[in-house]
Amino acid sequence: MIRQIVREDFPECVEVIRKSFMTVAEQFDLTPENTPAFTAFATDEEKLRYWMDEQHRPMYGCFLDGRLVGYYNLYFPEDGECELGSLCVLPHFRHMKIGEELLFDSMKKARALGCSKMLLSIVEENTVLRKWYEQHGFIHTGTRKYDFFKFTCGYMEKEL
Repeated sequence: MIRQIVREDFPECVEVIRKSFMTVAEQFDLTPENTPAFTAFATDEEKLRYWMDEQHRPMYGCFLDGRLVGYYNLYFPEDGECELGSLCVLPHFRHMKIGEELLFDSMKKARALGCSKMLLSIVEENTVLRKWYEQHGFIHTGTRKYDFFKFTCGYMEKEL
């Protein structure tokens, strides 16, 4: 079941986000020392409060038997555009179509909120994830290398 996240869910959200993104960190040798701003290391309850209160990001989670197993948020940088943020699924619940359910739910909610285009960013070197998004209609639009990330950021978008 996918439902909107409330403040009481924040501790569980932080745990799910960090554990989910930690597999990417391990795969690409990202550490708090070489990439402190990476999601696995930089997400905490304060960040979620900022996203909710200051950026007005709606957040959603997939719950199985009352346990949060997947998460995403939506950010609205410009009219008609939304950014999919922190889509993740706990490692033990992957390959069960939960990520796909969350992705489809995010697109449905974004359209309902007036978005015509969805943007997202990935670790560019994660070719498996890039291919997964491409299989769901996203187009790769470019890359950018930041000093504070050990990896290259890849950008993708999809018309909704």
